[in-house]
Amino acid sequence: MPKTPEKPPFSIISSETIDTSPPRKLGPHGTALWNTIQNEYRIQDSGGRELLCQACQGLDRAETLAEAIARDGNVVYSRAGVPRTHPSVKDELNCRAFVCRQLERLGVTVENVKSVGRPPTPLGWAPRVG
Repeated sequence: MPKTPEKPPFSIISSETIDTSPPRKLGPHGTALWNTIQNEYRIQDSGGRELLCQACQGLDRAETLAEAIARDGNVVYSRAGVPRTHPSVKDELNCRAFVCRQLERLGVTVENVKSVGRPPTPLGWAPRVG
């Protein structure tokens, strides 16, 4: 009778063994956002991890643009000396809006504002007013 190979015993996977590192390298702001979201929500599916990574990269880009705007000033002057808004302001705002949209798609921005159900009504006797 042929001998069947022994199967390894079952093992329990703890939350420490699950990989929560981002799929790509992130800057300091993106890494901070990644760690915060992963500590609160533990996103494990590949689609969710990709959405989160994109949001984190968008945040890194927005912060880089914000540093350039802070360095150059909100208003820049053309060759003719005409003042205009820094060209990166729109790009920074677009990056921040992208981050917010990605986080909404992930569902991490949805939170119950109030408790579910109807407010309790007082029970028992209450004095008549009037």
